Amino acid sequence: MSVPRFGVVTDGGLDAYAGLNNAVPVAPFSVNFGTKSYRTFDLSREALFRELETNPVHPTSSQPSPQDWLAAFGAAAERSGSADILAVTISSGLSGSRNAAEQAAAMAPHLRVTLHDSLTLSAAQAFQVHAAQTAAEAGESLQTALAWMKAVSDETELYFTIETLEYLRRGGRIGRVAATLGGLLNLKPVVTVDKANGGTYTNVGRARSYSGGIEAVVTQIGRRFGEGTPLRLGLLYGNVHEDAPAALKLLRAHHPVVWSGEAGVNPVLNIHTGPRALGVAAAPGAWPWER
Repeated sequence: MSVPRFGVVTDGGLDAYAGLNNAVPVAPFSVNFGTKSYRTFDLSREALFRELETNPVHPTSSQPSPQDWLAAFGAAAERSGSADILAVTISSGLSGSRNAAEQAAAMAPHLRVTLHDSLTLSAAQAFQVHAAQTAAEAGESLQTALAWMKAVSDETELYFTIETLEYLRRGGRIGRVAATLGGLLNLKPVVTVDKANGGTYTNVGRARSYSGGIEAVVTQIGRRFGEGTPLRLGLLYGNVHEDAPAALKLLRAHHPVVWSGEAGVNPVLNIHTGPRALGVAAAPGAWPWER
């Protein structure tokens, strides 16, 4: 392994995959149930689901503080041995995490921090972190890492469906999704992150059942990439793990799968989707730097 020329850090918008280079310092989000607050690392998915079932208070989330980012910058600098830091943030259209990272960078004049807005989240953010950390481990330049991340961003789409819209509604993130659905909240949406419009949620499909929502996610991926296109797939699940292999089986019927991984949606993101959710980050073929 080459000596890294920069360190990589990200925030709690990430859903990490064991099969990707996602083991980087993280500036955590927090989950708040009234006066009770949990940092991302302090609340297991199982504990979250228990809270959602038993706690009458609707949870909210808090972005990382500048101090959280400072701690993550320091960990990345120590790990890499470099004062150059590449920070990959959740979409600025969904969170103020990037603003907190900017404040932290101004508080760390001994570090040279480059901020990269992923314009996405979760599994798609994991793909970009993988690109950045792969470049770092290969001894590539920070500019090369940015180019690799842009290539990954341009070709990756994230789609998800949820069993209920109630959590998006309560969290104030339903916006264009509700408008497109015309208020028919009993329908199951297929939601994507619109990178061309600031990385915000938008609805691209609908179904009358949750299983139909999973099928609609698969249909959207086929429309985006074309039948038979080899794919890399980052699958996400909420409180029902079986949703991920079910989606993978449907996708394998239409596409050769060159890589796939599964991850449970992290507690902070899960409070906005609700307990049951299925998501897929999809991109074509091999990684850009492997072609």
